[in-house]
Amino acid sequence: MPNLNNPVLSSLLPVVLLIAIGFIAGHAGWIRAEATKDLSNLVFMVLTPALLFRTMSTVHVEQLNFKPVAMYFVAALLLFAAMLLWRGTSQRVAVLALASTFSNTVMIGIPLVGLAYGQAGLVTLFTLISVHSLVLLTIATLVLELVAAREERAAGVGTQRHMALTVLLAMRSGVIHPVPLPIIVGLLFAQTGLLLPAVVDRPLQLLGNAFGPLALVLVGVTLTQVKVGQHLSGAIGISLMKNLALPVLVAALSCAMGLSGLPLTVMIVTASLPIGANVFLFSQRYQVAEDLVTASMAVSTALALLTLSVVMALLPMLVPI
Repeated sequence: MPNLNNPVLSSLLPVVLLIAIGFIAGHAGWIRAEATKDLSNLVFMVLTPALLFRTMSTVHVEQLNFKPVAMYFVAALLLFAAMLLWRGTSQRVAVLALASTFSNTVMIGIPLVGLAYGQAGLVTLFTLISVHSLVLLTIATLVLELVAAREERAAGVGTQRHMALTVLLAMRSGVIHPVPLPIIVGLLFAQTGLLLPAVVDRPLQLLGNAFGPLALVLVGVTLTQVKVGQHLSGAIGISLMKNLALPVLVAALSCAMGLSGLPLTVMIVTASLPIGANVFLFSQRYQVAEDLVTASMAVSTALALLTLSVVMALLPMLVPI
């Protein structure tokens, strides 16, 4: 019988069980598809900002370690560029490259890292989350807009595209968002040296505590609404790139630069997370590869139960904390 006190199992099992509970509840019809959007809004618009702001409201900038975060983005951008070179520069490939590099840092990442690595791990994760969407979505937007402009010129229907404005709007969306914004505001508050009054801190704590269970149950419910079907083969390929190739690249580059410790461990685990929901929203916006991205998110999430276990089990031998 496996040792349930093993750090990997004790961190992953609650995540797996809560996702399974959500899957069962969704499959049984206890949580209807129509209610999923409302639950998602509750998680992202109320619970997430409360957790992020409260955690970062006591963190001083000098405590943050940006080197592992920088290496995470170097690895992600190298993988993104490699896919464009390998499969050709097109809107479809750009969206699939984003799917191969964009992690589910919030819905799955926060509960998992919190269970496995505690408050110190969350601070490292939140440092990444504060610029995760800004960096990756802005770059993907720039690539898609450049490809679209090129295709329009080739077709002789070139309308004037305001590239700079498009990129600026993408950057604004990456900051004015219920995930990075409370992190930034929390950090700014921390630098004042003030402490949250108990009457404010306690409700924020309760809301933050509700985030993990509800977010994971919601992931399970969402999985019941996805049809993989004919996209299974492509979805497996993208999922393996996201769940395994990205963390291997992050680990290799970071170790080559001499990085180690808890921040690097958190970055590698984050790179191992399944595909984030923002990729689906991005594919919807551009109406590119929507079905394949949806299938890939489901397969990536299911596959992560195995790949995360492997990565987290190997990490203590590769990156001592």
